[in-house]
Amino acid sequence: MGRESGKKGPGAEGGRRPTGDSGGRAPDRGRWSSRRKLEIVLRLLKGEDIDAVSREIGVTVSRLSRWRDEALAAAQGALKSRPVSGTDEELSRLRSKVGELTMDNELLEERLRRLGETAPPRLRRSRR
Repeated sequence: MGRESGKKGPGAEGGRRPTGDSGGRAPDRGRWSSRRKLEIVLRLLKGEDIDAVSREIGVTVSRLSRWRDEALAAAQGALKSRPVSGTDEELSRLRSKVGELTMDNELLEERLRRLGETAPPRLRRSRR
């Protein structure tokens, strides 16, 4: 329906078109899932020609390069950091809370100091 059989393009051979892409529009438009992007990036990392992949799926070479670079940066970051445990998360949350409370205390102490400098001396009432 609406698609001629035997027509080659972004949807050929089981591939998907980016959402919102139609034959008459620029092929670089649309949204791609992270899973589909990863599949494409893996093809590039396995040695497929970036120009050929670009033509096949209708995405610019610059966008494919950006996807590849972002995937490699994320992989590098994942390999650098150690897994975060629940204890580490709780410790981080508590350290953040201590920092907030320390700042609040310092601000309140400064405000009290300033009020003490500018406030007139209090008059005491005599108790009769």
